[in-house]
Amino acid sequence: MLAAAAGILYTAAERLGCNKIALGHHRDDSLETLLLNLFYAGRLQAMPAGYTTDDGRFRVIRPLIECAEADIAAHASEAGYPILPCNLCGSQDNLRRDKMSALITQLEQDNPDVRSVMLSALKNVAPSHLLDPRLLARGEPDEVAVPDLPQPAKPGPRRLTVLP
Repeated sequence: MLAAAAGILYTAAERLGCNKIALGHHRDDSLETLLLNLFYAGRLQAMPAGYTTDDGRFRVIRPLIECAEADIAAHASEAGYPILPCNLCGSQDNLRRDKMSALITQLEQDNPDVRSVMLSALKNVAPSHLLDPRLLARGEPDEVAVPDLPQPAKPGPRRLTVLP
């Protein structure tokens, strides 16, 4: 979310006495953001389903983050909800965001389930297979420390030896 938009939203929420803010980002927004960050910012990062603002005043949630934009639009139409166009979120990088949307659409020609597969990938991260130096074990350059994640395996950190 753009900083100016966030500031306006937080100000309004505070004025209304709110401590939780629900945003309307959906699956397609998250996937486009993932690709924008990957191709233009050099990081693996999408949109979190929820977070607490830096100052701790608000809990921000995205309850539609796993919903397809087309499904949301179809439901809104069937229910007769008014559709308010929102170009705010992508206004500064509209062309790039549009390119990411087109890329996903192109990938769907080969794999019609690519959006679902990409969403599944965001829920199935293997940190030990990434090259983030923050995951490297201290003093052991040939090993990667995998942080404790909820797994049925033994509790505690595991070590993975990287072969040449």
